[in-house]
Amino acid sequence: MKTLCATPNTEDDPRWAAVLARDPRADGQFVYAVKTTGVYCRPSSLARLPKPQNVEFFDTAQEAEAAGYRPSKRAGKDQSSMAAQHAATVAAACRRIESAEHLPPLNELAEAAGLSPFHFHRVFKAVTGLTPKGYGAAHRSRKVRERLADSGTVTDALYDAGFNSNSRFYESADQMLGMTPGDYRAAGRNNDIRFAVGQCSLGAILVAQSERGVCAILLGDDPHQLVCDLQDKFRQANLIGADSGFEQLIASVVGFIEAPALGLDLPLDVRGTAFQERVWQALRDIAPGSTASYADIAQRIGAPKAVRAVAQACGANSLAVAIPCHRVVRSDGNLSGYRWGVERKRALLEREAQP
Repeated sequence: MKTLCATPNTEDDPRWAAVLARDPRADGQFVYAVKTTGVYCRPSSLARLPKPQNVEFFDTAQEAEAAGYRPSKRAGKDQSSMAAQHAATVAAACRRIESAEHLPPLNELAEAAGLSPFHFHRVFKAVTGLTPKGYGAAHRSRKVRERLADSGTVTDALYDAGFNSNSRFYESADQMLGMTPGDYRAAGRNNDIRFAVGQCSLGAILVAQSERGVCAILLGDDPHQLVCDLQDKFRQANLIGADSGFEQLIASVVGFIEAPALGLDLPLDVRGTAFQERVWQALRDIAPGSTASYADIAQRIGAPKAVRAVAQACGANSLAVAIPCHRVVRSDGNLSGYRWGVERKRALLEREAQP
């Protein structure tokens, strides 16, 4: 809501004090507009300070523009400087989270960053794509995976990762790892992964299923390479070749590849980081026949600056078409990279566009 400030009150408004101090902690909370120049600025702007009687405040830049103001010419420079400052602030907060035995409270992280808790939370999420709590959980998950991959014991791994009890660790381990800690440490040993290789109009296809659901749909030109990729993903799992029952499953997946609009009514075993899973869920919300840009997806998950991380999450997807990363295009509408080849991406989009 626009707030007009009468001349006698401007200097008494706490927002004016923030403008005088060029306080970066106020950025994102309001903007100030200058009646004599017709421009608006963020509180920390390096622009020449106006006379208080010429100032009015708005909660957002959009409201200032709706009132007829335009961005200051310094906006681009201010934004670049602020982006660098935010990146450094968040990097320091990430190091603090990573080095702490337990996740520091939000107020403590914000105070160290010199920001209000609300503003710090928003800046952190914009830069990393995760909340501070989510980043802490992802870091702990990564530490568990690294420790389990080493020669240490499961007990060593859980305490090194910051869990203070066995019960808390095992409560979250299945969701974190997709299997028991012991099995993960053994690269999937004791896990049965059934798979089959077939052909579809896009070339070779490999479908794999764990006890949880379909865990891989891989596309390519070389069936042998697809099997090697599966073996790399589950190095010591019990890989079981297709039987007659599994042939029906791969037939369902192939049918889905040929007509994605029909959907795939099968449970999926989705394994990724917290950020990746947020991206993948956003991809599944894109309707067949529609596309979205990487920037669109970043916006939808509440991390508008994490465009590159969104692209990396798309590249890490192991469930072709079921998690439709082929529906993500560049901002100009052109096709970009695709794990299974741009030509396959084009073919999928063309068949989805058919009535």
